[in-house]
Amino acid sequence: MKKRTSIKDHLQEIALTKRRSMIGLFVICTFLCLLIARLAYLQIVKHPLYVTLALENSVDLVPIEPSRGLIYDRNGVLLAENIPVFSLDVIPVQVTNLQKTLTYLSSIVPLTANELNQFYKQLKQHRRFEEIPLKLQLSESEVAHFVENQHHFPGILIKARLLRHYPQSEHFSHVLGYVGRINAQELETIDPVNYSASHYIGKLGIERYYEEELHGLVGYEQTENDASGKSVRTLKQIKGTPGNNIYLTIDSRLQLATENAFKGKRGAAVIIQPQTGQVLAMVSMPSYDPNVFVTGISQKDYQTLQNAEDKPLFNRAIRGLYPLASTVKPYLSLKGLNENFITPDYHLYDPGWFKLPTSSHIYHDWQRYGHGNVDMNVAITASCDIYFFELGKRMGIRRIDDILTEFGFGAPTGIDLDDELPGIVASPAWKQRVKHAHWYEGDTIISSIGQGSMQATPLQLAVAVATLANRGQHFAPYLLLGEQIPGQAYHPQPPVPLDKIQLKNNAYWEQVIAGMQNVTLSPNGTAYRAFINNHAYTVAAKTGTAQVIAKHNHNGETENQDNLPEKFRDHNLFIAFAPVDHPTIALAIITENSHVAAIVARDILDSYFNVQRPSP
Repeated sequence: MKKRTSIKDHLQEIALTKRRSMIGLFVICTFLCLLIARLAYLQIVKHPLYVTLALENSVDLVPIEPSRGLIYDRNGVLLAENIPVFSLDVIPVQVTNLQKTLTYLSSIVPLTANELNQFYKQLKQHRRFEEIPLKLQLSESEVAHFVENQHHFPGILIKARLLRHYPQSEHFSHVLGYVGRINAQELETIDPVNYSASHYIGKLGIERYYEEELHGLVGYEQTENDASGKSVRTLKQIKGTPGNNIYLTIDSRLQLATENAFKGKRGAAVIIQPQTGQVLAMVSMPSYDPNVFVTGISQKDYQTLQNAEDKPLFNRAIRGLYPLASTVKPYLSLKGLNENFITPDYHLYDPGWFKLPTSSHIYHDWQRYGHGNVDMNVAITASCDIYFFELGKRMGIRRIDDILTEFGFGAPTGIDLDDELPGIVASPAWKQRVKHAHWYEGDTIISSIGQGSMQATPLQLAVAVATLANRGQHFAPYLLLGEQIPGQAYHPQPPVPLDKIQLKNNAYWEQVIAGMQNVTLSPNGTAYRAFINNHAYTVAAKTGTAQVIAKHNHNGETENQDNLPEKFRDHNLFIAFAPVDHPTIALAIITENSHVAAIVARDILDSYFNVQRPSP
């Protein structure tokens, strides 16, 4: 049987084809509509966002470091400035092989080990697209040599910046302090936005205490970049706010005269204007050059300074603790008069030794055979220990503590510097708390001449004698004379009066001061030789000798200082104010392991009063 051949249904096939075409067209139109909707959404609705993103790809906001405020003395002498320098900066993200690049770069521009160490420290603290200084203060030849080869070093550039500089070098280092590179600990405490362009921060002294005022506010520069990320042009600049210029109470002429008066001796001096509390000079000897810390001091050089026997980094003026020694005697005299334990006419016989009834221990006067009959005036003038042993025994340690605390000992003065030490006013409670020991009457005896555990800083000594010069009016010491906000007027800093010390009779002030005046006027005065032939100004003073080690031999005699190694010799203290009736200057001086504090004071006072003293 012959097989039948099927006949195709063309109408059905056409209908099927149409249906499939319609479905395909619908799918295409749907996707086309979705595409058009998406494009409309991106180009119309999201237009602002993508314009911003596009701009961010080609435009950068580069922070600009604000100009640091300048520091002047009270007469407008510049103490801290900003000098323009060229630095070699690195943008790590643009450098392919950093270590290899730096090795090659060192053949073009010499790089020290310290510079590389400082750079790697900074590298850990900054983001990889930020500029990090590699070498500061490039010479003209170094700049020229690098520019010739700059095409070999993508990501490394020459940048002009301002660098902190101290034109007076070491003469104001303990007052000004210095700035240095920001470390990891400081990064956690500062404002990251305001310091985004800053690599330096105040480390010590005024630079640290007034960091916020000196730093200023960061600015910004809007730059257009090419495809490689290199800046092509500046579109807009928002200038930062410079830091405030500040003026210090320091008189640079007096500061330099004070340093010169030390003639190489170790020690410290603080000079105060009594009627305001302004610090006219603050010296710690020896000193150091703060400029070496700005660019980054090497570990070796820093260790050399830190381990130096003379301790140049140590600020003796606010951190040096010394026995008050005999400078305590005028204050005890005031307390004795005010509490009726003595009168100006009360006298005793000084045989050169003193003994408590309950003890066999003998306390010796500094003068071997004593001073004979002594009243308060003579006791202050000649610094008679026996008189004050007896007075201390009568008053007791509580009253000694009270008067010293009233004059500011045993607590920070509140000066505008960090790291000030409070000193020690020894008491039974203090000894029990610190040494876990009982207080004995012998402790009171040695405290009455400022020995034992009694300690004070030169600043505290100066503040106390300034209060004495004011007949009890106490001012907080300060260094900020005033500040000038950029584009605005100068704003002075007013004095800060504290509680006045009240006595039952104001005549007590003059009676004690009369004894202090005889310290320099009387042939028996302990500073008479230093102030002999002084007719230009009146001065009230008190000397002191702070023992470093006990120096009595088996006979109770004091060993000759010249026979001892220098480091075991006594420290010498001197406090004074002048003129006596209307004081304009008060000072405290300590010379370590020497006896020249009064001579240093004479040179300083002569300079202050413009007295030309003939050479001996």
